[in-house]
Amino acid sequence: MEEQKEIATGCCCHQKATPREEQELKQLKNRLNRIIGQLNGIGRMLDENRYCGEILTQLAAAESALQSFGYVILQEHMETCMVEQINKGNTEVIEEAVELIKKLK
Repeated sequence: MEEQKEIATGCCCHQKATPREEQELKQLKNRLNRIIGQLNGIGRMLDENRYCGEILTQLAAAESALQSFGYVILQEHMETCMVEQINKGNTEVIEEAVELIKKLK
């Protein structure tokens, strides 16, 4: 019953079947930490009552960095989780991918 539920909801990768390699994980965390640093910088800009245009420029940069990060995770998902599920005959993960792409837009 649980297996049917997993297949019906798309990818069952709540835990990755293929673990991330240590170097890849380190790169992802470094990238995320840079984004967090950007967001903290925006908070400091607000505390300093900085010019709105400067804050908006930094917001755009942080948004772009976060979107790029999302695309890296999506690509990894498609190359690992989705391929594994499709190889098992679960083509419903394609619908899940479409929904994930819409969310990243």
